[in-house]
Amino acid sequence: MEVSSRLDWHPLLSDPTASRTAKPRALGKTMVIDKGLGLNAMLDLMETAADHIDFLKIGFGTSPLYKIKLLKNKIDHAKANDIIVYPGGTFLEVAIRQNNIDAFFDMVAFLGFNGLEVSDGTIELSRELRSELIERGVDAGLTVITEYGKKCWGSSIEIGELIETVAIDCSKGASLVTIEGRESGKGVGIYDENGDCKDEEISLVLQGVADSGRLLWEAPHKDQQVHLLTLLGTQINLGNIAPQDIISLEALRRGLRSDTLKLGRTEQQVAAKQL
Repeated sequence: MEVSSRLDWHPLLSDPTASRTAKPRALGKTMVIDKGLGLNAMLDLMETAADHIDFLKIGFGTSPLYKIKLLKNKIDHAKANDIIVYPGGTFLEVAIRQNNIDAFFDMVAFLGFNGLEVSDGTIELSRELRSELIERGVDAGLTVITEYGKKCWGSSIEIGELIETVAIDCSKGASLVTIEGRESGKGVGIYDENGDCKDEEISLVLQGVADSGRLLWEAPHKDQQVHLLTLLGTQINLGNIAPQDIISLEALRRGLRSDTLKLGRTEQQVAAKQL
């Protein structure tokens, strides 16, 4: 039997949660960490998963390790797919430590990055300079994402400080504030030494932050993603996702995996909500 080329999946089969929106979306954003994709791998990623990627971070300080032409090509392909692409915050920390902030911003502009991450995961950064960097990024037309938390093993969240940081960063123009989780997802921020979420601390954060939609939770592991999606809802922002895990995470968001299947709605539930 011939199948019509216009036939498509029923909406509640493609998204049982009936909650996902197309880009540019306000909630449910996903940040991918790129730790060394070649151009072919980048093109494959764009073909298979670009619709599900909102941010692409060129991890750590790896930006100068690529040939300029290759890096510009990667950035161009990301932007062509409506993705905010930016160098890892650690690289800006290097620029601060080396007193080369101007040179850093010059290259960000030259390469065509459309995003900026401001962090102090390794160095100490004054509130004044943090604010200046956020405002400089915004003035340059960049989407600014900041990060809260130290990267060293055993570091924890100072709830009051985090709440204050989110408020000030957003007032200075930051679009999102990332909660540190590292690519390891263990022994730092909201994760204990086993990689389990510290739910009490998460609850306190949410109680103190005016707009939880301005938070991006780093969650590199599947069990962390499942836990946070179940605890906080499928429309939370998640980051430090490996390129090969994007489709899997999107399936979790939509209730298309056994781990989150019960988060999906039936047709009757969707109809009842619309009444």
